[in-house]
Amino acid sequence: MTIQPVRLFGDPILRARAAEVETFDPQVRQLVTDLVDTMYESGGVGMAAPQIGVGLRVFVYDTGDAQGHLINPVFEVVGEQTQTGPEGCLSIPGVREDVVRAHTLIARGVDMDGTPVEFRAEGLLARCVQHETDHLDGVLFLQRLAPEVRKEAMRTLRESSWFSRGITVLPASEIGGGRRARERSN
Repeated sequence: MTIQPVRLFGDPILRARAAEVETFDPQVRQLVTDLVDTMYESGGVGMAAPQIGVGLRVFVYDTGDAQGHLINPVFEVVGEQTQTGPEGCLSIPGVREDVVRAHTLIARGVDMDGTPVEFRAEGLLARCVQHETDHLDGVLFLQRLAPEVRKEAMRTLRESSWFSRGITVLPASEIGGGRRARERSN
């Protein structure tokens, strides 16, 4: 298990488009492992490689009903139905707002061995795929908010202790709600 520090709002890697993975080697397998371990420690349902400082198009997820990883992801929205629901981000601790996303999509990419992957996603899994793919494009969920909601979210962000101190990286265990925090409370 290799838990990595989490990059926070203000770190430039979160606003850059991640590069395609072209070589499927032990480093890619380790990246997936690091992402999974860090996601669990942070208490998230998804995590993208830029969130641990790696500019590659890789994300992992565990929504409770589905878990896995996707490399070089793309998705196609199915139908016109949308969902509105709360989203937060491990890279923006303390900020949670409703975001409108497509309800259903088909996700495509490859796994850590370069084998093609395709699945249909609805609800939380669809939200997760869209949120994590946004990360790989350098887009944060704040950019998906209506202007008045974004203004309030930014005020909350500016008032956070980590942001006001100029912190752009935190240990995963300090993000909140992770495996270590649950173990301490039991």
